[in-house]
Amino acid sequence: MNRKLFLAFFAIAVLLATIACNSGPGSSEGGQAQKPGVEQAVSDAIDVYIYGYPLVTMDMTRRQMTNVATANAMHAPVGQLLKARTYPPADYHAVTAPNADTLYTTAWIDVSNEPWVLSIPDMGDRYSLFPMLDGWTNVFQDPGKRTTGGKAQTYAITGPNWSGKLPEGVTEYKSATGLVWILGRIYCTGTPDDYAKVHALQDKMSLVPLSSYGKPYTPVPGAVDASFDMKTAVRDQVDALSVNDYFNYLARLMKTNPPAAADAPMIEKMKAIGLEPGKDFDPSKLGAFDKEVIKTVPKVAQVKIMEYFKKAAEPVNGWMYLTKDIGVYGTNYIQRALVTAIGLGANRPQDAIYPTSQKDAGGHEYDGASKKYVIHFDKGQMPPVNGFWSITMYDKDYFFVPNPLNRYTLSARNKFNVNPDGSVDLYLQADSPGKAKEANWLPAPKAQFIPMMRLYWPKETPPSIIDGTWKPPAITPAK
Repeated sequence: MNRKLFLAFFAIAVLLATIACNSGPGSSEGGQAQKPGVEQAVSDAIDVYIYGYPLVTMDMTRRQMTNVATANAMHAPVGQLLKARTYPPADYHAVTAPNADTLYTTAWIDVSNEPWVLSIPDMGDRYSLFPMLDGWTNVFQDPGKRTTGGKAQTYAITGPNWSGKLPEGVTEYKSATGLVWILGRIYCTGTPDDYAKVHALQDKMSLVPLSSYGKPYTPVPGAVDASFDMKTAVRDQVDALSVNDYFNYLARLMKTNPPAAADAPMIEKMKAIGLEPGKDFDPSKLGAFDKEVIKTVPKVAQVKIMEYFKKAAEPVNGWMYLTKDIGVYGTNYIQRALVTAIGLGANRPQDAIYPTSQKDAGGHEYDGASKKYVIHFDKGQMPPVNGFWSITMYDKDYFFVPNPLNRYTLSARNKFNVNPDGSVDLYLQADSPGKAKEANWLPAPKAQFIPMMRLYWPKETPPSIIDGTWKPPAITPAK
């Protein structure tokens, strides 16, 4: 068992043993029978924490990304489009596992009271994808080149309780929650010329409330909360919340972001610990001893989420990836929380699959301080996609690795040096492999690192990663 997980559960065991010794069977102070089910309360609280992790993380991300008066390169107020003009910089920590293949064109909207209308211009042959996530991180719609083509299109995103008539030519997409994240991606090669072309497409997009559709509209300046931490990574801020603060936050959010019908069993667990959708968290429902034990819940739940990565899928040549229950999760709450922690905003597998490797072919963690690595693609065996593919270098926390080349990915747009037999070797290491091989070099830190592959619009006919007829090759120590 992982050492952190063991220590967390050991702490709970000690607390429970103390309770048993101090109370005795069926007794407590004042002669009243002890409230039963301490172990069950802890178990339920851990389950509820994991269940709510995506909603809390989504809202915390919204707060950090929208806490500005006017839109800039990486932030925009609620209801305004954020038009990223370049790839995210190396110090960008608002979202885990950012990409350097597309220009994000995103927006946070609140459809609790009124729909919002998104207009997308004709994208031509350029790959684009505009997934719409509800507050629980489910991709409830994914317009883009694969699904709706490249022609101009207009959508009204409506809330769970909205009903009404829409203007002609406007398609309704209904969200199950008031909180919605439009996480648009437009493919870009990263050259000045291509940046300009994508900027022109971004500037043709519009986002307005339904009441202003077809009329002149000026966005309202955003309200800035000067006390909010804009520097600390969102995941760290969520993980630092006390159990009471976390459940209070979750309770507030569920007033406008209701649970799904399939979540009914989880709702019963929530009630048992004093948390009810639409009401403030009531910690008094926990007994005095429970309150002490319950303090360990966040750390145990966080470790459990990350440990699940090892169980989520069998490694394939050292790569871990999911081809189901991603983007749309159903009641697979632990997987939903894991994806939130390491790749918030993940797409449906038909749109993108993200093979991730934490250990090399020999089962050892990557160590850029003392080792060099290579990934070998046989001739004709590069990743099979209809969109594009890339390999991104992350540090151990899934953020970009600063390097002299400002190179965070290798991808289909790179011009690789090809071996005489038609195969390709890519080098993952801290120092340059030499000028002759530098075109194939993905700079790594002199520390632990994690490579992630992206396959956008993966092919569904062999060879395909979806049906297992194509597998990403192993990453091996260089000889």
